[in-house]
Amino acid sequence: MAREFLMPARIFTGSGALDAAIPYLCRMGKKALIVTGPHVVKLGGVAKLQEQLKAGGVESAIFSNITGEPTDLMINEGLSVYQAEACDFLIGFGGGSPLDSMKAIAVLSVTGGHISDFMGKVIEADLPPMAAIPTTAGTGSETTQFTIITDTEKDIKMLLKGPCLMPDLAIVDPAFTLSAPKGITAATGLDALTHATEAYTSRKAQPMSDTFALSAIKRIFTYLPKAYADGSDEKAREEMSLAAFEAGAAFNNASVTLIHGMSRPIGALFHVPHGISNAMLLPTCFAYALDGALDRFADMARAIGKATAEDRDQAAAEKFLEAICEICAVCEIPTLAAYGIDREKFFASMEKMAADAIASGSPANTIKPVTEADVLRMYEQLWK
Repeated sequence: MAREFLMPARIFTGSGALDAAIPYLCRMGKKALIVTGPHVVKLGGVAKLQEQLKAGGVESAIFSNITGEPTDLMINEGLSVYQAEACDFLIGFGGGSPLDSMKAIAVLSVTGGHISDFMGKVIEADLPPMAAIPTTAGTGSETTQFTIITDTEKDIKMLLKGPCLMPDLAIVDPAFTLSAPKGITAATGLDALTHATEAYTSRKAQPMSDTFALSAIKRIFTYLPKAYADGSDEKAREEMSLAAFEAGAAFNNASVTLIHGMSRPIGALFHVPHGISNAMLLPTCFAYALDGALDRFADMARAIGKATAEDRDQAAAEKFLEAICEICAVCEIPTLAAYGIDREKFFASMEKMAADAIASGSPANTIKPVTEADVLRMYEQLWK
């Protein structure tokens, strides 16, 4: 059966990737809107980018009000800047939030309306050129056709998709990740691990996504603990940047499953960072999904050296679940209670969260069938 595999049109990776990519950035338009956050601006990377663009004859404007996971209100504000500054292309510079915001702003710059209009639809539009420069190693937004935006009226995180959301240019320079603090390193790294492991255990997995997923999984288990322990470890940062890109390519073409479906409502209602809520769910969700894809979980255990060819699939799969628990512990992932979430409020919200999780479509990609009742039980298990 023929399968499509989507990737950015042009990709630069490794130290000095931004410098190498500048000639291509300068061909994308006459004036860029740089979508970013205040922290990235303070670090000086945006100013350097503007200087390089100007040297190439390209003007730029900055929208730096992405101050957390993006909402529809931030997107509307960014659109106003894009239009007022008469920009004709966009550069997302930062973590997953600025990159996702760039995509949503690009959509509305062409279609008008409200970003929530696209919930549950495949976006089809001729968007302005987009370049993505990640400063964290996790979301993989630089290589996906997805964006996640919170609908502030409905209190839901919308997973919006369409091939047109794929950036034209991805610039993956590990130097930009060196300043990421331990908490961000953990959250984004485990987000990438979730992308890769869900892609590998998805109903939509295909040979090429499997290749990227397994490579990412091996890199993350080797290098995330090192990057977490020592943020200045350039080798670990480089390997994690590559892993995040690989994981993004994997789930972009195989989709995510149960964990992401359950994670988004936690983030929307209780404001837990996406990577952390994914990590909180990893052990419980994979314990549920395990017997539906024993061979796949066993493959991952063998790939990271946790199991051998002599181990039966059941034993190997269980060893992979142990490895998941271990890496979450190394990265000091808190429980819901330790994070400060009120148990009564959580339980009062569970029916809405379970309904939203199923409605997102992601749980249906799990090889083992998942019902709303199953999701409710897993939410309950997070408190045991």
